[in-house]
Amino acid sequence: MVQVHQHEWWQRDDLHYQNNQLHFAGEYVQKLAHQFGTPSFVYSSARVEANLIRVRQALDAAGLAGRSSIFYAMKANRFAPLLRFIKQTGLCGIDACSPNEVKHALSCGFSPSDISFTATSLSQQDFAELARYEGLFMDCDSLHAIRRWGELRPGSEIGIRINPAVGIGRACNDRLHYAGCKTTKFGIYQEQFMQALELAAQYGLSVSKIHFHTGCGYLTPELEQLDHVITECMKFVDASSDVRSVNIGGGLGIPHLPEDQSLNLEQWSIVLNKHFAHRDLHIEVEPGDYICKDAGLLLLGKTYVEQKRDTLFVGVDAGFNIAPEPAYYGLPFQPVPLQIDDSPLTLTTVVGNINEALDVWYENALLPNLAQHDYLALINAGAYSSSMASNHCMRGEFNEFLLA
Repeated sequence: MVQVHQHEWWQRDDLHYQNNQLHFAGEYVQKLAHQFGTPSFVYSSARVEANLIRVRQALDAAGLAGRSSIFYAMKANRFAPLLRFIKQTGLCGIDACSPNEVKHALSCGFSPSDISFTATSLSQQDFAELARYEGLFMDCDSLHAIRRWGELRPGSEIGIRINPAVGIGRACNDRLHYAGCKTTKFGIYQEQFMQALELAAQYGLSVSKIHFHTGCGYLTPELEQLDHVITECMKFVDASSDVRSVNIGGGLGIPHLPEDQSLNLEQWSIVLNKHFAHRDLHIEVEPGDYICKDAGLLLLGKTYVEQKRDTLFVGVDAGFNIAPEPAYYGLPFQPVPLQIDDSPLTLTTVVGNINEALDVWYENALLPNLAQHDYLALINAGAYSSSMASNHCMRGEFNEFLLA
């Protein structure tokens, strides 16, 4: 056991200890856990809006005011009250990747013209359904997609999702890369690009957008790689005579570990300015992580505390099936006690209630003695958590709440 001062790297104005109690979005988290029960996701609408405003300001600082748009990647979190709130801000549209996402966005108040659609391996039924929405913008990611869309909507405008064969991701995490040395299913490579343009022309399709999304979770150290990615992607833009807009994808990350620093949006905007300030192009960005991830907590109930050999385990009442990022992508959710004191902290491994070896929330977290605690919170649970949940072991139930 070690004695340390409780100065946590993740604390900020709307997430911190106040009177030794965890405070989030103007509420004491202990009260929320008692009121809502566990497991529960709670989201801060104020944090979501603040994140959107920061991205908007960074785009403006890049010289893109009036010619840039944000599309929220709703696969990150599709909770209907959250989507309705995002619509009400007027700050962004929706990036959708399935017909059901389109229908859900429409049910939350977005119009088809608010939606940019990019997906892969679409069926004929998918295409037929999407073609019914006037104003929906389609980004085609394959020759197959161009052909099918051309058959259904000849003479329309499309985007082409390209693959520059270079990727980007948090801390070289190759599980977060959509492009790179390994050939992936995403987008059209340089070798097929002229064929794609010719195929579009056969159907009278005007290729007015180039889209690329090459990886997720990047922070400031990866901005040099982002510069390289955009450089490679601009080769596709320069080969396309009708392109008026470029979608640079999402991928903006947030800190997950004490050594991480927040993404420097000023430096991000400098990269965008370098490539786009002097081009007559409309720039789109589609962050999901950055908008919602740090705006959510997962509240868990403690089930047991037990020493096994050299490891102290704390069990909680939910497993990786309702928030799989730690298991799938190695992105940890920092566990946070709901109250603190001056007692020593101990290396503790937090585990869930799923009968799988993957079901480890966090290894060797420094936590107080939780014997007298009823709850625990996981931070950064606002994106790619509930939206990826399953009912594995029939333990898929959870609650969700949006805090005003």
